[in-house]
Amino acid sequence: MGQYNALNIAWNALRGHKNWQRAWRDPEPKSNYDVIIIGGGGHGLATAYYLAKNHGITNVAILEKGWIGGGNVGRNTTIVRSNYLLDGNSPFYEHGMNLWRDMAQDLNYNVMFSPRGVMNIAHTKSQYDTFARRANTMRLNGIQAELLSRDEVLEREPIIDGSADTRFPVWGGILQPDAGNARHDAVAWGYARAADQLGVDIIQNCEVIDFIKQGERIIGVKTNRGDIHADKVGMAVAGSSSRLAQKLGIRLPIESHVLQAFVTEPYKPLINGVVTFGAGHFYVSQSDKGGVVFGGDIDGYNTYAQRGNLPVFEDVIAGGLTMMPCLSRLKLLRNWGGVMDMSMDGSPIIDVGPIDGLYLNTGWCYGGFKATPASGYCFAHTIANDEAHELNKAYTLDRFAKGYTIDEKGMGPYPKAH
Repeated sequence: MGQYNALNIAWNALRGHKNWQRAWRDPEPKSNYDVIIIGGGGHGLATAYYLAKNHGITNVAILEKGWIGGGNVGRNTTIVRSNYLLDGNSPFYEHGMNLWRDMAQDLNYNVMFSPRGVMNIAHTKSQYDTFARRANTMRLNGIQAELLSRDEVLEREPIIDGSADTRFPVWGGILQPDAGNARHDAVAWGYARAADQLGVDIIQNCEVIDFIKQGERIIGVKTNRGDIHADKVGMAVAGSSSRLAQKLGIRLPIESHVLQAFVTEPYKPLINGVVTFGAGHFYVSQSDKGGVVFGGDIDGYNTYAQRGNLPVFEDVIAGGLTMMPCLSRLKLLRNWGGVMDMSMDGSPIIDVGPIDGLYLNTGWCYGGFKATPASGYCFAHTIANDEAHELNKAYTLDRFAKGYTIDEKGMGPYPKAH
């Protein structure tokens, strides 16, 4: 693959970078499909790919209101991990890690998966004990985990403030050594190209305006490019889930919040892996280009805007400087925001919908990018078989009514109750 890509780039360079072939087709929408996937982000693209690859369903349309890579799949901090505690989450995210490891070969596209390690820092004895429990649980689930001493944390990331008089002393940490980062836009492009090659239609600039119903069943969608019919319609639209569900009279147990992220100018290698601050919500890594990429808490108000505000900006910066004071010398290049569909227990929903013909993929909170392959794999199974895969049986919509919530504390912020 690498040799072919290098020769292809060299050949196109010699002819002045003209007449490049499309990575995927730009078809006109057909009037009928077997499956429509609303949302051309990572989850929608992965779902269509696995529908075609695993289930032989190729008459599929992905409807994207903007362009591929323009939503949350291109607006995140690229972290990939499976360091979860609860039974509903651990096997799901670890299955995703297995897919991440083989993704470049599977898609024949370099997604730049880099298992450089994800380390969470403990600042108190009780937090360290909690990390020990998490590490043991991860190992029991077949997930790599190492409990680190204070010295091992500082040896791995020497720019962390480990002084004796620091406000938040370092007690130790927990490391998932085979977790890390992947290139977000490459993931979108890789799934898009692979799905297209299997016959999936990727239709950009095609916004879903409403649903078409026949009795109590959904049989298609109305779009700005005309009506499109299908036996099955799957929603994978991240922060826009509640707005789209509202058109069907469905009120989902989610709220939409903006999550900001930040990147600095490129610098020499400074941070070895992904590091999270245990005394506040701050996480940081360094991209292959040298930019220091970091983020923190969601903005505390409901919004559909892809931009944040100054209080969270200040809070994130304060957490970063507390953990790594030398970051104060870096120059910020830009910040951006993605709209998060925050569920009430912090865990996602992958389920057959409450209306015949509808399928739901929503409520990803902080888990969206890292879950891309596992989400698509399980959502494709759910759509193809009208029942959940073993890995997403816990992610049902009715768990909130039945009291079977999966409240993974410590893995990300949650929306405030209203």
